[in-house]
Amino acid sequence: MSQSVTEVSFDAIDHVAVPVHNIKEAVDWYTKTFKCNVEYQDETWAYLKFNNIHLALVVPDQHPHHIAFAIDNPAQYGQLKEHRDGTRSIYVNDPAGNSIELMEKASLKCK
Repeated sequence: MSQSVTEVSFDAIDHVAVPVHNIKEAVDWYTKTFKCNVEYQDETWAYLKFNNIHLALVVPDQHPHHIAFAIDNPAQYGQLKEHRDGTRSIYVNDPAGNSIELMEKASLKCK
């Protein structure tokens, strides 16, 4: 018997990271334009919480633009890197060359 859509445990999109040239200017624009909260901000990236997803604003020479998925076992793709917020992940490329961050679901509780 096949599973229905409601029975499947789907992976989650944790955040999308977009490149900006000026973090402060971008944070100001996003927070004035949309209803969101700043969870973290420094000179190289910011992390904004929306109702259904996070948005990372990144400086292109410090962080790749990417989409991040929360999955159970990203270590199957290689060595995980621990980030300053306690999360662990690995970057891979999809077949089109897009940067994909695979985040360890268990480490997201550290945020």
